[in-house]
Amino acid sequence: MQCANVLLGKIVRSSVLPFAAQHGMKKNLFPLSRTLSLSLCLKQEKSCEPSEKLDLDEWKKVMKSGLQEEVSETVLEPKEPSNLAAARETLEMWRLAGRAVPENISEEQLKTFMDCPSKSAKKKYLKYLHIKELHKENDRRKMDEKRERRLEAQNQATNTDETKKSSFIYLSSSTMDKTYNWRAAQSMTFGQPLVFDMSYEKEMSIREVINTVKQIVLSESCNRRSVDPFHIHFCNFKDDSLYHREFIKHYREAWGKLLITVTDQCYTEIFPKDKLIYLTADSPKVMKTFDHDKIYIVGSMVDKSIKTGVSLARAKRLGLETAALPLEKYLLWSTGAKNLTLDQMMHILLTLKDTADWKKALEFVPRRKHCGFVNKPVKELKKTLDLINTLKLRKGREEVEKQFAKNHPKK
Repeated sequence: MQCANVLLGKIVRSSVLPFAAQHGMKKNLFPLSRTLSLSLCLKQEKSCEPSEKLDLDEWKKVMKSGLQEEVSETVLEPKEPSNLAAARETLEMWRLAGRAVPENISEEQLKTFMDCPSKSAKKKYLKYLHIKELHKENDRRKMDEKRERRLEAQNQATNTDETKKSSFIYLSSSTMDKTYNWRAAQSMTFGQPLVFDMSYEKEMSIREVINTVKQIVLSESCNRRSVDPFHIHFCNFKDDSLYHREFIKHYREAWGKLLITVTDQCYTEIFPKDKLIYLTADSPKVMKTFDHDKIYIVGSMVDKSIKTGVSLARAKRLGLETAALPLEKYLLWSTGAKNLTLDQMMHILLTLKDTADWKKALEFVPRRKHCGFVNKPVKELKKTLDLINTLKLRKGREEVEKQFAKNHPKK
């Protein structure tokens, strides 16, 4: 019996204690081993007395249960990080394969990547993150270039002595903003009104309304920076409409500080009808000169499908005078409808207001829509075009040639 106890003590010291030290289970196993060794020593001292048999089966059960608890605690915890690690490994493999994969990705993005239902969805999500990362890098690079240019300009200004002797004063951006705001405030009292008709929300899709708001924002900025700005009125403007929500997205806290007039009333209720002129490309009447005493109305509408006659019908219902820009009189129009964007209309009206020069004003029309300005009168050009068309149709060729020779004699 004494030999068995000695053998059991050697087994505990040689196998159980190193195993417990390797797996980090000293807290639970060392007290058990100490009790076993103490019991062995006590039994060795009392070898003469009759001793109870050691229950090895119970001891094995205790050892196995302790091992299972520790292993379960250590294995169950890192399940989620192991999935994330596997996802990072797949991303690294896809990056080595040459696919569009972002360089830096967060844990939330990894979780959304793992939640994608299919492989194609995962590829699209990674491509989206990659493009977003490229955009951020480009923006950062542009900001760095601007900062470098600004520093170079400051260094040149400090190094040259001419800037010190010059009488020009450098105006900061805040000073210029104050100047622009002062002009806009003056225009609200003394400026010529310009009305934006905001009653076309139902005629457009959501995307078209968003584009309309972007163009109006550009128009307001252009008007605020001009020498003699208009007093802008947003008429038929409803609160909590799609227009309103998009304007708040763009301006945020500055929406309530804009130097414009926003009202839900119609322009016919604010201004007299005999002073209102609705600018529409469908009008049969062509605008000849800019009238400073009139109030021009611009329809706040962007129609990709070019819905003709909508603004003209609205003006006729209200009994208002209409006018169209003289595009054919000054431009060789090539293709496309004669509809311009709202910011282009603002540039044209501001130039007409300041200079009364149609050629300068119509320079804001995109060159893709026309072939240049007209040098000859329009009637002569129409005659030559009619003659060319009849020559193509081969109707009365001799008479047409005689008429052409009379109109265009040889030098």
